[in-house]
Amino acid sequence: MGFPDGFLWGAATAAYQIEGAADEDGRAPSIWDTFSRTPGKVLDGDTGDVATDHYHRWREDVATMARMGIGAYRFSLSWSRVLPDGEPNRKGFDFYSRLVDALLEEGIAPVVTLYHWDLPQALEDAGGWPERDTARRFADYAERVGRVLGDRVHTWTTLNEPWCSAFLGHASGVHAPGRTDAAAALASAHHLNLAHGLAVRALRGVVSPTARHSVTLNLHHLRGDAEAVRRVDAVSNRIFLGPMLDGGYPVDLLADTAGLTDWSFVRDGDAELIAAPIDVLGVNYYSPTLVRDWDGVSPRAHADGHRRGAASPFVGCDDVEFAEQPGPYTAMGWPIDATGLEELLLRLHREHPDVPLMVTENGAAFDDSVDADGRVRDERRIAYLRDHVAAVERAITAGADVRGYFAWSLLDNFEWAYGYSKRFGLVHVDYATGERTWKDSASWYRGAIAGLRSAGI
Repeated sequence: MGFPDGFLWGAATAAYQIEGAADEDGRAPSIWDTFSRTPGKVLDGDTGDVATDHYHRWREDVATMARMGIGAYRFSLSWSRVLPDGEPNRKGFDFYSRLVDALLEEGIAPVVTLYHWDLPQALEDAGGWPERDTARRFADYAERVGRVLGDRVHTWTTLNEPWCSAFLGHASGVHAPGRTDAAAALASAHHLNLAHGLAVRALRGVVSPTARHSVTLNLHHLRGDAEAVRRVDAVSNRIFLGPMLDGGYPVDLLADTAGLTDWSFVRDGDAELIAAPIDVLGVNYYSPTLVRDWDGVSPRAHADGHRRGAASPFVGCDDVEFAEQPGPYTAMGWPIDATGLEELLLRLHREHPDVPLMVTENGAAFDDSVDADGRVRDERRIAYLRDHVAAVERAITAGADVRGYFAWSLLDNFEWAYGYSKRFGLVHVDYATGERTWKDSASWYRGAIAGLRSAGI
């Protein structure tokens, strides 16, 4: 029982993956609307136009959370729903205001992510994340949202997984907006960092002084050859940890990428802006990554855990190969290894002992189906969750300051470039009808939370 008093047990979702109602109530297109509607970009031509229809079924979903016993719900806002043309959309704000109020009525803490990859298409047309102005526009968006919801939100998260936004979206091209330009990816990473810092400052000026401020990173837990680990760590982890928590970009990152960009997009004063103090660091973890030095001659392994695109998302890592790891695997082909989560949390604790941590996403996709008796028997997900919760507990016992755990995901949903082919949810969704069915893992999670609460946690 290593979990501290006040530990948050929650579940997480993202706007584009669940809301649907893509063209309703004044919402404007985002880059994921454009990307998913482009033939060949998403498996089977799936889009988030309907998704799980959470926009219309949110009351049912809040009731599910209450029944599950979770204490916090992490969800993202659709930027293009609340500010479709740069001006506030009342219907969009009203939707999120009603959702927040309903959560509070059930005793569920709202944990709001401002950006989960769905940049308004109008801003992409103006240059997107490779342009500095997008960071300024993001800060304006954060302030406007903060003025409406700031008295009721428990935790504000600026960005979700900016590595994916920068490198899957601009280097490998497998995510929106689908670019394959290493220099643009690096510029995007910097402007996402800048957006984070500006948004934290904007929020602190308008929201409740008791609210927490955070960012969520999908930090790669790396194993393998030392030089390969160093190179990948620089462009996947320290490119965000460095400026956000250490005051600047790592020297080795700048050297590794010198042939790709001159970093002239970094201006005087940016380091101070990016390093706005945060109250908690969100950590998303699914599996570890095994890397090794590549000899340049033998066939190169590319088991990096991401769908292959026209180019690698790991820019500046041409001498690295991503090796296959032993199973078992999830339906995504990702190895299952809970020890990686424990080791990652302890690394962060060693390097940044004064920064509290929160596991903001952790879960697994499996090929779930509803049995004839109406039950979804997902024993492998239960085992995955049990092992990873135990890993969090071990990290806490070893000294890591971890404040919460959020299962990904509350619902089956639109899984980005994989469309509706991968199911991560605790609750099964029939995409034809929208019907929700609890999986056995949802019942297990409810029981686990109840058991810990009965123990005084």
